[in-house]
Formats: sequence, C-alpha cells, structure tokens
Amino acid sequence: MTFGQLDYIGLSSDNDFLYTRDMNKNSLVLYKSFLALVCDKDGDKFLIKFCTQPATSTGKKAVYGEQKVREKDVVLLHEGPCSSLENALSFSDENIPSQIQEAWELLQSDESTATAPLPLNELSEYARSSFKADEAWAFYSALLADNHFSLSQEDFKNGSLVFIPHSQAEIDELNQKKYEKEHEEEIRAEFIKRVKTRKLELPSDARFMGEVEAFALNKTDKCRVLKEAGIAQTPENAHRLLIDTGIWDYTKNPYPTRFGFSFESAKEQLGAMPKEERMEVPGFAYAIDSEHSTDPDDAVAFDGEYLWVHIADPASSVLPDSSIDIAARGRGTTLYIPEGASRMLAESCLEDYALGLKNPSSALSFRIKVDADSQIEECQVFKTLVNVKRLTYKLAEEQKESPELKPLFEIARKNRARREANGAVTIQMPEVSISVDKETKKVSIEPDQRYESNDMIAELMIMAGEGAARFAFKNQIPFMYVSQEAPEFPASLPEGWAGQFARIKCMRKRSVGITPAPHAGLGLSFYSQVTSPLRRYGDLISHQQLRAFIEGRRLIQKDDMLEKVSAGDAASLDARKVSRLSEMHWKLVYLKQNPELTFEGFCIDRRGNDALFLIPALDMQATIKNAGDIALNTQATLKAGKIDIVEQSVVFSLYCA
Repeated sequence: MTFGQLDYIGLSSDNDFLYTRDMNKNSLVLYKSFLALVCDKDGDKFLIKFCTQPATSTGKKAVYGEQKVREKDVVLLHEGPCSSLENALSFSDENIPSQIQEAWELLQSDESTATAPLPLNELSEYARSSFKADEAWAFYSALLADNHFSLSQEDFKNGSLVFIPHSQAEIDELNQKKYEKEHEEEIRAEFIKRVKTRKLELPSDARFMGEVEAFALNKTDKCRVLKEAGIAQTPENAHRLLIDTGIWDYTKNPYPTRFGFSFESAKEQLGAMPKEERMEVPGFAYAIDSEHSTDPDDAVAFDGEYLWVHIADPASSVLPDSSIDIAARGRGTTLYIPEGASRMLAESCLEDYALGLKNPSSALSFRIKVDADSQIEECQVFKTLVNVKRLTYKLAEEQKESPELKPLFEIARKNRARREANGAVTIQMPEVSISVDKETKKVSIEPDQRYESNDMIAELMIMAGEGAARFAFKNQIPFMYVSQEAPEFPASLPEGWAGQFARIKCMRKRSVGITPAPHAGLGLSFYSQVTSPLRRYGDLISHQQLRAFIEGRRLIQKDDMLEKVSAGDAASLDARKVSRLSEMHWKLVYLKQNPELTFEGFCIDRRGNDALFLIPALDMQATIKNAGDIALNTQATLKAGKIDIVEQSVVFSLYCA
C-alpha cells in the first residue's frame, strides 16, 4: 500500500498526526534500500528516520538519518506499531529460512498457489504464526536472500511488496549460480586445469569459452583464458583450442567474422525501381551466366550497327552518401564463399534490379560502335528498358552460330586479338566450384566447365569497361579507373601449366584511382569496371557518376571520388582475402572428409630440391619436398597426408598404388 492510498480517519493525541488505515505512526517503510520508521507528518510530507549503516559486532556504530519524503518515495513494509527502528534492525530468528522453505513447500502442494504471486503479509501467514512489525525487516531480508521466492519488481515500482514462488528448476539454477559466485576462483582454477589438458566438462565449461570464441573471431584483443592456460594469445591458437576441446567442429569457418564481414546480406531495402524516362531498346539482349547464378547483372546484344552492353541499374535508387551507399562502401563487394553469398545490396533488390528476372528490365546501357577490328570508335550511355533472355554458358555455346549470338562471338574474338596484339596477357588456370551442405557440412568440389561463351562474355565486359573509361575521360567526368603496369617476362617461358604459372608470377598488382593509366595486362590505354554494380562498389559509384552526367546533375568531385573509391577498394580487397581463406578452409575440410582420394598433379615450378605441383581438380598448389629431378609439367599422382585446418596447410606426397 502506498501513501497515495491514504484513508483519513481521525487525529492523533499528539501533534495532530494523521492516521491512515494501513500506515500509522511507527509504521515501517522502505526508503530507497534502507529501513525507515515513520515519525511524523508535516503537510504533504512525512518525517522518517532511517538507517544507512546498522551497528556491527566489530563495534561500529549505527548510522541514522532523518528525511522528509513524499508519499511516493516510500513503500510500506509493516503498518506497525514498531517498538523502535533499532529493535527492527536487530531482530533475528534462525528459524526464518526453514519457515520460508516450508511455506514454499506448502504452496507447491496446490497447483493454484504454486506460481501465484503473494503479498508479503499473506506470505508471512504461511511461514510464521505471527508477523509483528519488529520481525518484518528480518523476514523481508531473508526472503530477498532466499531462492524460493523473488520480489516482483513491477509491483515494487508501484509501491507493493509481492513475492513470486520459484519452480524447483529455477531454485536449482539460482543455487548453482550462488555456489559459483561464492567459489568463483576455485571453479575457474579447475576449469583452467581442464583447458590445459584439452578435456573440458561440457556443456558446463562452454560458458567460460565464450571469451576464447570472441578472441578467435577478432571481436576482442585479449583472452584471459589463453593467458591463464599459458597459451600464446593469437586467433589461431584460440581457433585450435576451440577445435581441440570440442567447442567448435573442425568445419567451422571463422574467416568472414574474423575480418568483420557478415554471413548475411545487406538489409536496407532499395525499394522498387523509380519511374523515369528511359529509351526502349528493340529486340532481345542475352544475360549469359553460370547455371548457379541468381544475380544476373549484364546482358549483351548486337543490332547490326552497335554492340549493346546492358548493366543492372541500382544507382537509380542508391544515391551518393545515402545509408545504403555508405553500407555498400563498407562491404566493398558481395562476399562469395562456399556457404553462399553475402550481398553488398539487399537480396530483395534482385527481383527489381537484376536483368531478365522481369521484362522489360531497367538498365544503364553502353552503346558501342566498333570498327572492323573491334576497336571502339564511340561509346554512349543511356538509361534504357530492355527485354532480356537468360542463357547458361552451355546453352550459349550450343547456339553460338545462331544469328543472335554469332556476331557477339565474332566481336569478342576480334577484340581479344586486338588486345593481345597490344601486349595483353591471357592466363588460363583451373577453377572449381565448392558447395557446402548447410546441415551435414558435407563438401563437394567440382571443376568448372569453361566454354568459349565464358570468354565471349568476359571480352564484351572488358569492352564495356574500356568504353565507359573513354566516355568519362572525353567528358571530363571524375571516374574510377583501373590500371596495371606491364609485366617483365623472361626470355623464354615453359609450356603448359608451368608456363601459365610463370606468367602469374610476373604480373604486377592492379591499381585503382581517378587518374587514367594503361592497363597493360589487358592491353588497353583506358579501363574501368562498370559491369557489376549489384556486387562491386567501384562499379556502383561509377554508375552514380555516369547517371549524374547524363541527367545534368552535380558530379562527385575528384577528392571525394578518390576517398570513396579507396575505401570501397580496401573493403573489396579484404573481401577477396576472406573468400580465398574460406575456399581454402573448405578444401581442407573436403580432404579430411575424403582421406582415401588421390589427385593428378602437374609440376609447375622448381624451388631448389622441392617441386611445386598444381592440382587442377582442387585448384590447389602443393609442395613436394625432396622431389628429385622431376621436370616441369611432369604429371604425378598425389595424396593428402597431414592436414592442419587452423594453419591452412596440407602435406601432399607422391602416391604409388
């Protein structure tokens, strides 16, 4: 009962103190966390005496205070009369804990009272033969310390003391927590002993290993468990400990989280494609991709005069420095790992923005005029509506002599010849597709089938990138350019896989910036990337610039462009590293799951007495120690031996049946 529920019935004989039905002079109340005695009333306030520090057996004296309080500032404990505040504080009865337990047992015997909330005064009737004011504080304090009941915080906020019986399971859990708190150092010491022997008591020890998990995932920079166990504090050591103790299965892939990437795609919605004036392109364009593709973002066509490269148009909705733009810049790219895709833009946008999922599709289109040698004479950029047919590479290969596709293959062949004449470097290395069953974690690895249609699409995308770069340079648009310095090859290169690997070793790193420079690897004077704005931030920001230009809006200026390009590229490089580490992780899991398999390898490099082998079926390299006089491109059968998931290493050896 609160002071807000007063029922005036008369005046006292001294100082005109006003009595109430439930609260009287010498009633006990709770003031903050202190016990208090009501002494008097002064207008609409009440004078209370409270104790902030009870007397102790060591001789410390009690500390008291007085305060005038408002009626809402206190909670009634007992209506009284209490003989004195000192007596209420000093009262003790060793039987109270057992009385509380007996009351709980009595309540549990009836289903209707087993979980029903009880006011303090009613609960006292179950526990004690009497509930006098001088006893109230001791009984109340014992209830707070006991695990059979809990104080209803909601009722306490409303000025009432109501207790809720706990179930036996809740009591056991609370008792366990109390024991653990009282024996914390002893329990932790025993846990650390088990960590050192890698023999945890699960699941109870798992709660202590949370900090090890956080450290293994780079969420924290220190790990007390590793330190106390005498283990060097590195994410790799934490990873190994988690596997060794059974907290993580060896299939756990830590790399996306360790580098700050989410396994989930972006959440913020782009909304439907905005309605705006667009050029309708007649005929059909062809979106040609792998059979597993779910995000087609380019389509191609030739109308007899122009090559058309149509690209998805999310920049129609994603404005510079909007929340979606900033989030995409932080991701840099869609993260592709064997578990699936973590998309730079929301998954839901594909229905409206990918090409060919709806017809007609909205696009930002590059209309390219080429000469007889596929040299670009002119490139224009338009906002378009285009009808798109989707094909797999295999189907496109089967139809490459059709009237619709044959010109595209011819343009691509000529463009490749032109680039190679300008020094372009073509490297073909094996690629594989890795898939992981989400339930069983079973890994499958299949070699990618490559067709000429793969090369045709890649070539036309290069042409779109070159055309966009020339368009931006001609119109003085601050733009993202991609460049690469020329490699320096030795006088002679070996044939086969060894020759391909030798070329890779000579290649220079690509650069991105806002100043155009040659891309020697592609054999081009200008180059940009514009064909994947759904999954590459650099392409998205380039589209934002192109749209602003053709609409006559303000462009992103050079300094801002450079900052955005650099931030997006840094995130993209991290994503590629995560993708590479994740793929290697699942390849090693595959080898552990299939220890009986052997693989054909080809010697691609010699390093002293060691030989480096390429395993095409895994797209993996393996060093064979003390390989003798094995020549480059020698084929041999290899088998995996020791596999270290944490260190991402595997030892292969030559296999003789």
